[in-house]
Order: sequence, then C-alpha cells, then structure tokens
Amino acid sequence: MKKAFTMIELIFVIVILGILAAVAIPKLAATRDDAKIATVSQSMATASTEIASYAISKGEIEEDLSLMSYGIQGMVVKGEATLDLANKSADFQMGSNTDCLTFKVYDGALDANLSLEYGAGPDALCSQLQLIFDAREYPIPLRGQRVSF
Repeated sequence: MKKAFTMIELIFVIVILGILAAVAIPKLAATRDDAKIATVSQSMATASTEIASYAISKGEIEEDLSLMSYGIQGMVVKGEATLDLANKSADFQMGSNTDCLTFKVYDGALDANLSLEYGAGPDALCSQLQLIFDAREYPIPLRGQRVSF
C-alpha cells in the first residue's frame, strides 16, 4: 500500500501557508519602513551637526549644503535629498513626499541659522519622520551672537 498525502491534506497545508504569508508580509514591510525612517533621521541629525561644525570652524556658509555635510552629499547621491542652491536648502524625501523635511540656512548680515521646516502631505512615512524631529531644537545658530565655542 502506498503512503501519500491526500488532496485535502495538501489544500490545508497550502491554506495555512497562505495565512502565514498574509500575516508575515505586512510585518516585514513595516520593519523595512521603520529601518528606512531610522536611517534617514540619523543621516539628517548627523547632517545638521556637520553643517554647524563646518560653519563654526570655517567661518563661512556655502550655498551648496552638500559641501558642508557628507551626510547630505550621500543622501543626494542616493536620491533621498535634493538641493536648492538659490535658497541654501536641502529637501529630504520620505515616502511619496519630496519635501518631507527641509534644512534651510538663513544667512543675515550679523548672524546665520540652520532651520528645519516641515513639508506638507498626508504620507504616513513622512509623518513618522516629522515626529522624530523636534522643531524646538531649531534654528541652530551658525554665526552671530548666539554661537558658543
């Protein structure tokens, strides 16, 4: 007598595997999104520190923020950020928003500051990234009376 699985047993196995896949795939996608948000937020935090350090040590501010920060330079290369030289700013992309967050340098006659601006858009990933950055920590003084050494 042959030992084999019946058609019903095979269908049950396929159904169980389908249910497991339906549960596991969204969890995997959410983990990937969380990792992306963490990577971008860490790169942005590093970039703001690099910009402040560059401005204080060199005593000047570049129009191209990627010259002041390797973090921004890397994000531009990966397509995670775009530069606006005319406005001395960098827009950071998250989800479907190309301007989820923006670093902008306001350069006045007596002082200069790095500000953080939130972009508009209903994208959930962008909203999560915006929650990580506390706007009360900005602007960061780059030059002027408030800069401390």
